[in-house]
Amino acid sequence: MNLDNVLNQLVQDEGFNGMPYNDHLGKLTIGIGTLLPITVEEAKILLHYRLKSKINELYSREVWIGSLPDKAQEVLVNMCYQLGVNGLLKFKKMIVALKAGNFEEAAKEGLDSRWAKQTPNRANRLMEQMANIG
Repeated sequence: MNLDNVLNQLVQDEGFNGMPYNDHLGKLTIGIGTLLPITVEEAKILLHYRLKSKINELYSREVWIGSLPDKAQEVLVNMCYQLGVNGLLKFKKMIVALKAGNFEEAAKEGLDSRWAKQTPNRANRLMEQMANIG
């Protein structure tokens, strides 16, 4: 069996819609005939795909991030997933502190933001991780 042939046929038969819609039987559907709700496993596959995309974009635009300690990279990738690369790069003072290797200052700057006010639990947890590097 050629799985690519089946996949191509399913795309043709099911069509694609990036937003939830009701199929011809009234069932809530998304993508290429995927019934909602999805499972945790399916959500993790989508998360993995999107996270890899964000990581590739981040590291291609800001090569220096790859030289940071793993824990700092993990914090930045988490932020990037939530805020996007452009959103993360608006943390100019935090970035200056990271480039200087001052993780405590980077954490302080990360907390001095609208992001930290909007998502305080996440921001506090991530910036605590950042402050405790080194």
